[in-house]
Amino acid sequence: MNRISYKRPISKIKFIYGIGLFLIGILSIDTPFCILFFGVGLYFFYTDGIEIELTNKKYRNTINLLGLTFGKWKAFPEIEYVSVFKTTQTTRVWVSTASANVTTTVIKVNLFYNTNQKIEAFETNNIDKAFDIAKQIATALKIDVLDATTRDTKWL
Repeated sequence: MNRISYKRPISKIKFIYGIGLFLIGILSIDTPFCILFFGVGLYFFYTDGIEIELTNKKYRNTINLLGLTFGKWKAFPEIEYVSVFKTTQTTRVWVSTASANVTTTVIKVNLFYNTNQKIEAFETNNIDKAFDIAKQIATALKIDVLDATTRDTKWL
């Protein structure tokens, strides 16, 4: 596989809101508000991501909307190493008048260059998949992998 694609998933509630607003736009097609509902409904289908082309050593940050992917290809900078690490993400969930913070653990794969600059390449809940992607990138770019998923980091 020469191309790695990652698209941040759309949450179920965001998807449902998008469909609802889109349907309201269809029902109000004969009013000026239909454009507003269509536009806001489309926003709920927006997501971002990244594509990496390993053979050409290029990448692009992507915007994804209704299955279409947009983004400009850029050449890789001089990548020093690939890092795999564990982190937490907190999202706020609203239901009617109540809200709650939901924290999940994710594993990220980053490409580091210029000592502290990074390109976020991949995100998953599966540690094995993260290491497979990291090793694939490291092999193609002939660089090392840093395992930072535990307190004691180690080079692979």
